[in-house]
Amino acid sequence: MPFAPLAASFVPSFASPVDIGRDQAAGEAARELSRMAYQHEPLFDRLRREFLQFIGDLMSGDGTGTGGVLSLVVIVVVLVVLALLLLWALRRFSGSGRAEPGAVFGRRERTAAEHRSEAERLAAEEDWAGAVRERLRAVARDLEERAVVAPLPGRTAMELAEAAGQALPSHAADLRAAARLFDDVTYGEAGGTREEYLTLAALDERLRSARTGVTA
Repeated sequence: MPFAPLAASFVPSFASPVDIGRDQAAGEAARELSRMAYQHEPLFDRLRREFLQFIGDLMSGDGTGTGGVLSLVVIVVVLVVLALLLLWALRRFSGSGRAEPGAVFGRRERTAAEHRSEAERLAAEEDWAGAVRERLRAVARDLEERAVVAPLPGRTAMELAEAAGQALPSHAADLRAAARLFDDVTYGEAGGTREEYLTLAALDERLRSARTGVTA
């Protein structure tokens, strides 16, 4: 039985080199560079990118079937959460200028002169409750600016009257009356009157020239 030549059975066989093509190679290189860039990406930018990519993946569906419905539900939930966060932030910002319960001042800092100017403006509009509030705030700020009383955040009108009354005993009774008036128009149902505002304005003028321990 004839045999084939031995050399023929050992013909070497080499696999053909893999040719991925120019476009595919460029794509692989670009992906590798992107991965290297993401390693140095700031955390906030990375989270934002991944979130946007997540939303984009959800939006890329055709909107049919269970997957499309689930995607729609997730998007709605995300939008509702964002809306609630925005509403909370707006409410917190809009309430930043409100006074604490019982306090003379709000969170916005004003000088005594600014409070007086605002009081006169409100009085010209016959907003007597607002004018009374601002005039009492002018009194309080003026006493603080002249170091008659020490500044105290959250101080009530009656606490102001007690502290100022100890420093200016001849005005103690008028200060307590002014504090009661402030509380009535601010936290009660009193609307204030022109006469009450003028009385408070006169007290403000007397206190401006008063000195600690000196009868004015």
